[in-house]
Amino acid sequence: MKRIEVQKGAVLQEAGGCPTQIFNVVSGLLRSHFVDESGKEHTFMFAPEGWTLGDLEAVGFSQSTSLVIEALEPSVVDVDSIKDFSSISETEALPELKRMGRRAGVLQRRVLMMMSSSALERYEFFLATYPELSHRIPQKLIASYLGITPQALSMIRRRRVEEMRGSSSS
Repeated sequence: MKRIEVQKGAVLQEAGGCPTQIFNVVSGLLRSHFVDESGKEHTFMFAPEGWTLGDLEAVGFSQSTSLVIEALEPSVVDVDSIKDFSSISETEALPELKRMGRRAGVLQRRVLMMMSSSALERYEFFLATYPELSHRIPQKLIASYLGITPQALSMIRRRRVEEMRGSSSS
């Protein structure tokens, strides 16, 4: 494992390569995203402090990476080789498996919500999952994560504020 410092906007992984690294965020904020066939960018996941990020689909299915991983803020990241990760002892793996389990749980919940929930419910899930990030991530990227337009997100935020004001004056 090696610790690196990366600047905002730095790309840690390009799409199309062979996945070789897993990124553990010590400080800062990373994002993984992909670009579809029509050129539209889709945010897959955010990784704040204490989260782990890597292209596990590529590893699990022996294919090239589909995700771009970039720093949204200046960040300190522990970089592990996927090869090194697969050879660590069970004792060493336990904390990492807990982090990966959390990530898998968040992803499963997100997939289910994308299939069945309203945009408002998905936004509330985002706020519950990432309570400290709404002010650190541009609205455009939050909208991408939710699968909606930035304009739709503005309307949802405005409605939530109006509802909160209405319920507090009652």
